[in-house]
Amino acid sequence: MNGNPAYQEEQREELIGGKFIAMSPATPQHNRLAFRIAVLFENHLKGKRCIPFSDGTAVFLTDEDHFIPDGMVVCDRDKIKPKWVEGAPDLVWEVLSPSTAKNDRWHKKNVYEASGVPEYWLVDPVGKSIEVYLLAGGQYCLENIYYFHTEAEIAEMDEAEKAAFVPSFHCHLYDDLDISLADIFEDLF
Repeated sequence: MNGNPAYQEEQREELIGGKFIAMSPATPQHNRLAFRIAVLFENHLKGKRCIPFSDGTAVFLTDEDHFIPDGMVVCDRDKIKPKWVEGAPDLVWEVLSPSTAKNDRWHKKNVYEASGVPEYWLVDPVGKSIEVYLLAGGQYCLENIYYFHTEAEIAEMDEAEKAAFVPSFHCHLYDDLDISLADIFEDLF
């Protein structure tokens, strides 16, 4: 690494469609987003059956598809093995980056859908948004796209835009979990 010869990045790979694909190193912003979402679930799920996992835990979905999502929630503890999760999680989130967005939006989304993952989120750090896909009849339907806006941006909105603005949403697994977009996107650097 520039200026630090002792630093060596661990190369991680995912099996996507039967091919090993090197994962790009995550930026600090990418890691913060994935971590913030995991913390929201960790705090909400204390003492409950479901368990959140942040980046680094692999999920084996098919013989040709072993992913390392940015985060997931698993409610069936029998799926949790010593080194990975085997089978469909109940919710998966992927933080988009230029080098992985195509896989996240297409191949991985299709595999999550076919594997029966009930809820899939695409988190966009540039657009400061979360696309929520819900499984219905075996296919993903876009439930909504939730956008974060700063106080200054909200102040510039007209009355119709302010009325349409949604500062938080509920995960479909937990109606009592209010997910604030500010808690996820605010002050990211």
